[in-house]
Amino acid sequence: MHPAPSVIIFTTLSGLGFGLLFWLGLGLPPVTGWVAFVFFAIAYALAVGGLLASTFHLGHPERALKAFTQWRTSWLSREAWTSVAALIAMALYGAGLVFFGTQWAVLGWLGAALSLLTVYSTSMIYGQLKTVPRWKTPLTPALLLAISLAGGALLAGQIAAALILLPIAAVLQVLWWVRGDNALQDSGTTMESATGLGHIGRVRAFEPPHTGTNYLLREFVHVVGRKHAIKLRVIALGLGYALPVLLLLLPFGHLIAVLAILAHLAGIAASRWLFFAEAEHVVGLYYGKR
Repeated sequence: MHPAPSVIIFTTLSGLGFGLLFWLGLGLPPVTGWVAFVFFAIAYALAVGGLLASTFHLGHPERALKAFTQWRTSWLSREAWTSVAALIAMALYGAGLVFFGTQWAVLGWLGAALSLLTVYSTSMIYGQLKTVPRWKTPLTPALLLAISLAGGALLAGQIAAALILLPIAAVLQVLWWVRGDNALQDSGTTMESATGLGHIGRVRAFEPPHTGTNYLLREFVHVVGRKHAIKLRVIALGLGYALPVLLLLLPFGHLIAVLAILAHLAGIAASRWLFFAEAEHVVGLYYGKR
């Protein structure tokens, strides 16, 4: 799948934003007043900024409100509802902390649960697609939830939790890559199965379906060289997980915390680029790209 910048921004920032809201909903860190305001401002900037980026990726952004109408069958619609519910609940919870110095615990727990449910709904937009075997696995929601919780712990200053969650997310990331590299082959999807002509022998395209580029090629067919992918995976693991852990093991300081967060953001952005670039949508079979 072609890794559009808006989608990379959306999945990276919104996951971190809702991850931070989760920890804030649990009362971590225990802040009130203007300090609480700063934490909530960062969380909302990330979460809402990511959601806006996803809106602009739509073919018709002006029709974004229609996403709320299909909640019975669409994970995109469920994501829309859960994100709005989470943002409203956490806004009320944050108001109590900022303006009244009061922690409405039940509302915070509700907001935390809705924040995780939003990340899960986002992950299932991809995790339920049969047309992308690499994505269709329980590892997809597990990975995105782990990254959200780990990144949120970093932003919330929860060092002990981050030192546990970052390695867990790293392991899930590696497992996701290892499983995904053979996912298309293991799915049994071939030109023969797609055309239903396998009973007469091997099938190949006589001519490409199109002589020029089109929407399918731009959005669903992107081929990444193996060497290039390995380099990006090393960068993603190094910056997204290993370096933040090493930095957090040093004596705590605000500069170290900022460096850990920036490294994590860069690494997750690299892994998220690969998430889409290596998607291997089955439509690529018709263009000889698989």
